[in-house]
Amino acid sequence: MQQSMEQSIQQGMTQDEHYMSLAIKEAKKGIGKVNPNPLVGAIIVKNGKVISKGHHAVYGGYHAERNAILACKESMEGATIYVTLEPCCHYGKTPPCTQIIIEHKFAKVVVGSIDPNPLVARQGIEILKEHQIQVVEGILEQECIHLNNAFFHYIQTKTPYVVMKYAMTLDGKIATKTGKSKWISGETSRKNVHELRNRLAAIMVGIETVCIDNPSLDCRIENGNHPIRIICDTNLRLPNESIVVQTAKQVPTWIATCSTDQEKRAYFLEAGCKILDIHQKDGRIDLKHLMKVLGEHQVDSILLEGGATLHEAALRQQIVQAIQVYIAPKIFGGQLGKTPVAGIGIEDVEQAYQIVNLTSKHIGEDILIEGEVEYNVHRDC
Repeated sequence: MQQSMEQSIQQGMTQDEHYMSLAIKEAKKGIGKVNPNPLVGAIIVKNGKVISKGHHAVYGGYHAERNAILACKESMEGATIYVTLEPCCHYGKTPPCTQIIIEHKFAKVVVGSIDPNPLVARQGIEILKEHQIQVVEGILEQECIHLNNAFFHYIQTKTPYVVMKYAMTLDGKIATKTGKSKWISGETSRKNVHELRNRLAAIMVGIETVCIDNPSLDCRIENGNHPIRIICDTNLRLPNESIVVQTAKQVPTWIATCSTDQEKRAYFLEAGCKILDIHQKDGRIDLKHLMKVLGEHQVDSILLEGGATLHEAALRQQIVQAIQVYIAPKIFGGQLGKTPVAGIGIEDVEQAYQIVNLTSKHIGEDILIEGEVEYNVHRDC
C-alpha cells in the first residue's frame, strides 16, 4: 500500500485523491449488479493505513459505507472514510449510512460527489457536520460523477440514460450495399461493447436490425449481466423464429409497440416476451413516451445499437445523452452503403447535433470516440 501511495504522489495526487481513487476502483466492482442504484465505493483509513473497504454489491443490499464498516475488524473511532457518493440519510431498502458512520465515531468523511436524490442532496453531509464530523467534499468529483452518469440522469429525469453506439468504416459506413456488417470492428472493440452491455440496464434496437441481423443481444463476458432486450417494433413485425423471441424466457425481452393485434401479442406473451404499449408519433413509436415508460419500470440506462432509422429518430426526439463510435481502418465505398444515421438529414450546418466533451483512444486496431450529445434548443423535436 505504501508503494501505491508513493506512485500516486508521483502522479501528482494528494493523499485524499489517492484514497478516493481506491474508492472508485472499489465502486466498479458493482458494475452490472446495482441498477438503478448508483455505483459506490468506500475506503476506511486510520493512522495512514487502509483498514477496510466495501462497495455497493447488489441492488437492495447494503450500501458501500455499511459494507466497509461491517467488514472492519478494528475500532474505527477517529478514522476517515472515503466514499464516492454522499452518504444517504434516509431509510429505504437499507438503514441510513450517516447513522452507522456516527455510531462508529468517525472523525472525517471525504465525499467524491453530492447525491442528486432529493431524499439526500447535501442533507447527509449536514447531518454528519451536526455531529461534529469533519466533511471534505469534491475529491475527484468529476471522476465520481462520471462513474454514475446513468444514475445522475435517471434520478433527476426519471428516464433512462441513453448511449448510442455504432461501428463504422473510415468512410462512414455501417454496412455494405448488400447490408452486410459482420464484422466492421475488431475483436477487442467487440469485447469492449460487451463490457458496456454488462454495465447498462438495457439494450435497444429497431425491428429492421432484428430482421436483418437476427442478433442475440446478450452479454458474453464471464459472470456478466444480460441487459433487458428492448425491440422497437411499431407494427409487431418481429419474426417468431428470431433469437430474441426464442430465448425470451432466458433473457428479458421487451417489445415496444403500437400494435393491438391480439393474435401476435398472444404469441409473444406465450414465448415469454413483455409488451409495452407506446404512443405513436409520425407513424412510428414515440420514443419520448417509451423513455417515460421505461423509467417507470426502473430502467435507468440503455445501450442504443440501432439501426440507422432508430438512431435518427432517437436524435430527433432528443433521447440520446452520449455517443460511442468505433472507427475501423476499412473503407467500403459506394453510395448504397448504409450510414449510421438515416432520414433525410439536415439542411444547414447550424442544425447539426453537437458532440461535446470528446475523448478518443485506440481499442485494438480501431479508434473509439466518445462524447455527450448537446442539443440545439431551437431544434424541433
